[in-house]
Amino acid sequence: MNSPIRRLSAIAAALFFCLLVSSSWIQFAAAKKINDLPDNKRTLLASYNRERGSILVGGEAIARSVATDGELKWDRRYPMAQLYSHVTGYYSYVYGAGGGIEGAEDELLSGRSDKLFYRRVSDLLTGKDPVGASLELTINPAAQTAADRGLGTQRGAVVALDPKTGAILAMVSHPAYDPAELSSHDIGAVEKAWPRLLKDEGDPLINRSIAGDLYPPGSTFKLVTAAAALESGTYTQNSTVPGPATLQLPGVAAPLANHDRAPCGPNDKTTLIHALEISCNTAFASLGMQLGAEALREQAGKFGFGQTLTVPMRATASSVPANMNEPNTAQAAIGQYDVRTTPLQMAMVAAAIGNGGEVMKPYLVRRVLGSQLQTIDEATPERLSEAVSTSTARQLTTMMKDVVTSGTGTAAQIAGVDVAGKTGTAQHAKGAAPHAWFVSFAPAADPKVAVAVVVEDGGNAGSEASGGAVAGPIAKSVMEAVLNS
Repeated sequence: MNSPIRRLSAIAAALFFCLLVSSSWIQFAAAKKINDLPDNKRTLLASYNRERGSILVGGEAIARSVATDGELKWDRRYPMAQLYSHVTGYYSYVYGAGGGIEGAEDELLSGRSDKLFYRRVSDLLTGKDPVGASLELTINPAAQTAADRGLGTQRGAVVALDPKTGAILAMVSHPAYDPAELSSHDIGAVEKAWPRLLKDEGDPLINRSIAGDLYPPGSTFKLVTAAAALESGTYTQNSTVPGPATLQLPGVAAPLANHDRAPCGPNDKTTLIHALEISCNTAFASLGMQLGAEALREQAGKFGFGQTLTVPMRATASSVPANMNEPNTAQAAIGQYDVRTTPLQMAMVAAAIGNGGEVMKPYLVRRVLGSQLQTIDEATPERLSEAVSTSTARQLTTMMKDVVTSGTGTAAQIAGVDVAGKTGTAQHAKGAAPHAWFVSFAPAADPKVAVAVVVEDGGNAGSEASGGAVAGPIAKSVMEAVLNS
């Protein structure tokens, strides 16, 4: 064989080798990634040939598949669409699965998860039609309904947790939307609905409880500041702290003031417990500067700030800014400046205090179920961190009880039940009404539920809003729903 032919043969062999490697890579190593692409219509079309698993709450399907006679053999239905829109998300032939459980647990619902491998083999051998797994959620239907009704037409979000396990008992975000608009087999209607939802000024596709433009927590963050003070060993709930009508911050012309521009106690002094009860801005701003920025950031981190969680949807990490000067720290200590948080995170703060200082990892899926509703997998509560000592948690609970008994949170009182809570009224934009916050847990001594509520721009009360008056009654209704279940 002459030299040119040998070279040509070597080149041809190399090309065949590259083709073999490339095709092997695509078919095996990269196959899963390609199949999981949201716009992979072949995968989506194949998934419509099998029944997708249901999403269950309280034994009822909030998302289920119904057989059809069309090319897409199964139609996705949402019987309680708006109530659970941000929990379920959507399943669309045009836009894929997203927005909630549909997207986060697509592999289980579609039957493609590795957890279902042996069941797929069994179905193949027995000739059964493949079916996706169903998911039983932790949501309490009564709490979800109470949160939805409480928010009404107001924009905002509600999250309720079981403090002892981290199970999510309610997750509501307003405005809501109808997932059926995106799951319809009428492709033209779906393609019209999508841009309309994206352009809607209310951002209905955003789950405000865990994502979106995060909120300043306002005075609910005073729980974190109080926790840092108690954990320092320098303060107790009865320690005396400054509480003047206004506080001059270093290098700032305008002083920081209390909401009523009055001192929080005689001789411009008050106790830590009374400062939380009446939500004294100057006391906590002063406390923040005494503790320092890093102490606040470290304490917030112990409650979960800075961590990106999956519940299984991805929750945006809440944050406390780094490198704050004294005025910044004073503002951050009362939940302003650039402190940003999700309602989920603030529910975790309340839950941790009620749970003796332990933060439990929040989760939404209780059980993975087979086609005969047999259990394939079950969630195990997981400890995330220890935010505070049991002693600090007890003191914070006492302080929060006073907020509801005789302070700014009396609207959340429940007859015959000790409620622990904290109000917040968060300034966020010049000329805009403040966001109204309330976080709480009940019963205070042995909590079954912790709640965080935020109502944007004061809700129906507008500029006259306060966290106690606007968000407090919503939290109360959610707590009552859980306690009466």
